[in-house]
Amino acid sequence: MAKPVHYPCYLHLLFLILSFHRSSQLQPFQSQSLLRIQQLLNYPSFSASFDNTTDFCNIEPTPSLTLVCYEDNITQLHIVGSSGVPPNFSTDYFFATVASLSSLKVLSLVSLGFSGPLPESIGQLSSLEILNASSNYFSGSIPASLSYLKSLQTLILDHNKFSGEVPGWVGFLPALAVLSLKNNSLSGYLPNSLTRLESLRIFSLSKNHLSGQVPDLHNLTNLQVLELEDNHFGPDFPGLHNKVVTLVLRNNSFHSGIPADLVTYHQLQKLDLSFNGFVGPFLPSLLSSPPMNYLDISHNKFTGMLFENMSCHAELAYVDLSSNLLTGELPTCLNLSSESRTVLYARNCLSNKEQEQHPFNFCHNEALAVKILPRDDVKHQRHDKEVLASSTMGGVVGGIAIVGLVFLFVKRVYSKDDVKKPQTRILVRNLSSVNTVKLLSDARHISQTMKLGASLPNYRTFSLEELKEATNNFDASNLLSEDSNSQMYKGKLNDGSLVAIRSSKVRKKISQRTFTHHIELISKLRHNHLISALGHCFDCCQDDSSTSRIFNIFEFVPNGTLRDYISGIPENKLKWPQRIGAAIGVARGIQFLHTGIVPGVFPNNLKITDVLLDHDLLVKLCSYNLPLLTEGSVGAAVSSGTKQNFGTRDRHEDKEDIYDLGVILVEIIFGRPVVKNEVIVSKDLLKVSMTVDDVARRNIVDPAINKECSDESLKIMMEICIRCLSKEPSDRPSVDDVLWNLHFAAQVRERSRTS
Repeated sequence: MAKPVHYPCYLHLLFLILSFHRSSQLQPFQSQSLLRIQQLLNYPSFSASFDNTTDFCNIEPTPSLTLVCYEDNITQLHIVGSSGVPPNFSTDYFFATVASLSSLKVLSLVSLGFSGPLPESIGQLSSLEILNASSNYFSGSIPASLSYLKSLQTLILDHNKFSGEVPGWVGFLPALAVLSLKNNSLSGYLPNSLTRLESLRIFSLSKNHLSGQVPDLHNLTNLQVLELEDNHFGPDFPGLHNKVVTLVLRNNSFHSGIPADLVTYHQLQKLDLSFNGFVGPFLPSLLSSPPMNYLDISHNKFTGMLFENMSCHAELAYVDLSSNLLTGELPTCLNLSSESRTVLYARNCLSNKEQEQHPFNFCHNEALAVKILPRDDVKHQRHDKEVLASSTMGGVVGGIAIVGLVFLFVKRVYSKDDVKKPQTRILVRNLSSVNTVKLLSDARHISQTMKLGASLPNYRTFSLEELKEATNNFDASNLLSEDSNSQMYKGKLNDGSLVAIRSSKVRKKISQRTFTHHIELISKLRHNHLISALGHCFDCCQDDSSTSRIFNIFEFVPNGTLRDYISGIPENKLKWPQRIGAAIGVARGIQFLHTGIVPGVFPNNLKITDVLLDHDLLVKLCSYNLPLLTEGSVGAAVSSGTKQNFGTRDRHEDKEDIYDLGVILVEIIFGRPVVKNEVIVSKDLLKVSMTVDDVARRNIVDPAINKECSDESLKIMMEICIRCLSKEPSDRPSVDDVLWNLHFAAQVRERSRTS
């Protein structure tokens, strides 16, 4: 729970900043509302420094306060305290004041000490898309007025004292993608209306007092994170779509078997089933599932025998099998000492004695005592009892039929082989109520995949003087490229980091605010596998403050293109595992552009010369479909220009990028440049090679790697390349499918190397 905060420690700095810039951008009533908010937060002594001419929109953001304006309206308000002493003013009056800012799209009020019910006036913010009121002391029911916010995409009420049930109207918020109600006192059953939230990506209810069966969430095909730990849910494993990335069911009341199709969840990275009563066979395939990096099944009653030669996924960093009924021998891949992997397996009946084990008879007897009712029959158990009560004869016949079906069902499920359907992962990170400004800085872009760019410096506004110093006043020696409308310079910032600076002319006089929306879009295109934006700068005319030039600052990657390392100098050519890694990097970059922000960015007209490598040979895409920022034909793109149709969405447009990826894969395999009219011939050659023997197949690949790549790994790469180059877009695989196959090719190659 939030700790006390002393407002004078941080708000003095927050609101003092507001007095440094003056203009008349906001409408008067909005300025007055901001002044009242400042006064309510107990700083009347500074109110004399403010008036209606204060330029609220241009204050520099801080960790405690951020204001964002668009077209003379406040659209985002973020206030973050360091804990939460209850304020000495009416919460109702404060929220009534905030509600007067009717253009707000993002409202974040974190650790400010608010208590009592969340005021109903919050429902007046009809444009609101993101609401974060975490780490306060709000109590009572979640207000029904939130149901009026039909544009709401993110609702975060973590770390409060809300009680009552999860309201049924939540299921009627059509755009809701993030629902996080962690660390409250909510109770009762979950409403079935939650099954309507088809846009939901993140659903977190951890640390409440909720109970009962989780509604069937199979139709929530966008759901990636489900966190239900520390509740009383059960008894059945929740029904889910197989695209889930994080599933946490820790410390509940589940005591059924786990579904056999859990092994088809090929995007699953974290699975925590610990401290429940799950029974039945453990699925060893979970250990080798490509995306899995965290697996905790401890303190259940899972049975089954482990074998020494079972395989494990290389990225599996944490495994806890302890306190179950497992027998056999710990797989060698888990028994090897490694600083990068934690393995716990005590209190089973394994032959390995490094961690405490029960005798074999203990697990055998306990397993016999466990009654396993198949999941489908548990679901209908209550209905079956009603049928038995309604007719004795019908009940007897029905009971016999059910017993027979149960026997056939168990036999079929536990005797058939696991089948892996090609899919892959979308990396997602948990929400953080503390880092609100970073996570919620735009009401349209809510995907947590943007945190893959967390290693980058914060996006910021640069001064023109800073850019002049970095480029030696834009000296010709630092010019990298130019065209009719823009120039690209190499620059060196004061901290020693190298950047690429694109200077784009604005042919028509346009005010700075016109570009705000586009700048916000570009600032979200940050990912480990993209040349990411670091900031921007406006060069304004002194006479009318209109924008004459726009500077966009990007990462500088001087290590050459992927083509240089595929068909360039022989000694620099990438080895086969490095080529697979490069292909994975390209696919991950495409995946982020398609799904990491809303709306997705495609098509991107990617070429192998648009793929750069840094000093660590990390792949970065340097040309993608950025929104235009100038009136000319060239925008603030990273490479030769911006594509003109950002945001248009024709059918199968995303599959154009898959085709481009296929062309890049052709070059990776053949080790030579491939021009446009050679693609079809190359595809046919790959098809033929799939039907010949190993020796003939290797004769068509790059001689630099034809001896080191395993035949199975090569065939997987060839097959996915052929599918990417399918004539019909609908026949091309999804980027998830491509990624899964590339990971599998890497895994197969590694297995063949060590065998």
